[in-house]
Amino acid sequence: MQWDLLHEKVCHHLQTIYADVALPLPVSELATQLLNIIGIQNEADIHSPQPHANHWDENDIVMITYGDSVVDADEAPLHTLNRFLHTYCKNTINKVHILPFFPYSSDDGFSVIDYSSVNESLGHWEDIEALARDYGLMFDLVINHCSARSVWFDNFINGTGPGSDFFFTASPNDDLSLVTRPRTSPLLRETQCADGVKYVWCTFSHDQVDFDFRNPSVLLAFVDIIRLYLDKGARLFRLDAVAFLWKVIGTSCINLPQTHEVIRLLRTLIEHVDPTVIIITETNIPNRENLTYFGNANEAHAIYNFSLPPLLVNTLVTGDCRYLKNWMMSMPPAQNGTTYFNFIASHDGIGLRPAEGLLSEDELSTLLHTMQRFGGKVSWRASDNGQQKPYEINITLFDALQGTEHGPDRYQVDRFICAHAIMLGMEGIPGLYIHSLVGTSNDYEKVANTGQNRSINRRRWDASELAALLDSPFSQHHKVLTRLSQLIRIRKAQSAFHPNATQFTLQLGDQIFGYWRQSLDRKQSIFCISNVSDTDQAILLSDINLIGTDQWIDLISRTPIDDLNNFLQLKPYQTVWISNQDFE
Repeated sequence: MQWDLLHEKVCHHLQTIYADVALPLPVSELATQLLNIIGIQNEADIHSPQPHANHWDENDIVMITYGDSVVDADEAPLHTLNRFLHTYCKNTINKVHILPFFPYSSDDGFSVIDYSSVNESLGHWEDIEALARDYGLMFDLVINHCSARSVWFDNFINGTGPGSDFFFTASPNDDLSLVTRPRTSPLLRETQCADGVKYVWCTFSHDQVDFDFRNPSVLLAFVDIIRLYLDKGARLFRLDAVAFLWKVIGTSCINLPQTHEVIRLLRTLIEHVDPTVIIITETNIPNRENLTYFGNANEAHAIYNFSLPPLLVNTLVTGDCRYLKNWMMSMPPAQNGTTYFNFIASHDGIGLRPAEGLLSEDELSTLLHTMQRFGGKVSWRASDNGQQKPYEINITLFDALQGTEHGPDRYQVDRFICAHAIMLGMEGIPGLYIHSLVGTSNDYEKVANTGQNRSINRRRWDASELAALLDSPFSQHHKVLTRLSQLIRIRKAQSAFHPNATQFTLQLGDQIFGYWRQSLDRKQSIFCISNVSDTDQAILLSDINLIGTDQWIDLISRTPIDDLNNFLQLKPYQTVWISNQDFE
């Protein structure tokens, strides 16, 4: 009976996805194939998910890293990564997002040649499985496109074998004026195939050829990949660039209903194999569109909080939190079973599309100018009218926060820690990029070598060099890691920092950003208050509305808050976490 119900649900997903597609086989048969591939062949294979269950808590901290962000000439990079985590991230990091670790041809891994193997320059599946024994691993499912050097695309060119019908094509005469473009390169790639010239759809680059999910064989292939990743230890799936997955000529080809239904189908399949596995959608798009990927708690478990990085950086370089505060007040609380994935730095840049409608053109212009002054680069995209618009800022977060719009100053480390204190206390699961965790500066040499702006924040550290810096109390790297580790350890002990704990934005003026968190059992309250300016600030404790009968303490400085009629004095970029319970 349970198998029949699940089969019927999968059929419903498929009927919705392929409503306008003539399938080569009955929907019922396709549903059976999908269930068999994912590992469900009878009643005993089904694990029923509990509705609105939170498979995360305040202990969950994700580190984002490439497999070779830290290297040692004497061992495989994935082994070096494991050693780095055990040495420097003990008691802080419990989940690791290893960016694509498969054989690739470009885009630092996101142009996958072979989804089923580990890049030999990084290690082997045994190294991934070793990491999975100690950390919850996030795998990238690069689902929109693959490498033009893949066997699948070779077969497409030759017109035979697996992949020969996997790729989306269009005609140069089609009306593609509405297509949303994240890049400035031509959308169509002219490709000489065995049966003539074809024009292959390339959302990102001509080395990244887009799949045609109208062909159910593509869906079957990716469910097979998901099964492999589950077997190798994946606990979280990051659906890369998934917003572009389904294409219909004459539309924007982004966020289409079929795309949402594919995500619902994948969730149904995954959660009936293992209900604790988490799906995260990577959709670098305006905020309102991004929120739709929660569905009705039946699509992504978590969505990337893409608006946070540009708004927070803007706040800290201007000393004005109005835009950040307005956005935070507009964000709906994530219902149980869903949550936000918060980050303020990544392997890419600071995306600007998610700031559209949130920052004014003048604010964006000032932000771009300030980041360029701090050594940052700007990547561009083609707008609807064909003009180039800034798509993202390429800069390390540490250098992005080296000063204000007036120039560099002495508060770089304090400002950087303030940014993370704000992020770590917010509703959602925090993700820290490895180069933020160790305070990496802009890598201009790598930009020069690769010709790619994004390389500025993709340094490959020599393990011994990094270790010497992290062990030196006088280096920026030691200071950053020490202070961030302290904040993380404090966060992990507080029930009010559960990703789904209540959050309420405080009104404390433009230079002080604050919010209140309350634990799910309502026993703990934490007031998270940050001075986002380069001058001392003071507010009346009575304005925060602390309950007079409770005992209060700043969890960060360990300072008791005794007189609620007094002023709270905040140094530039200081954060306090004022709690009525002390869990050190």
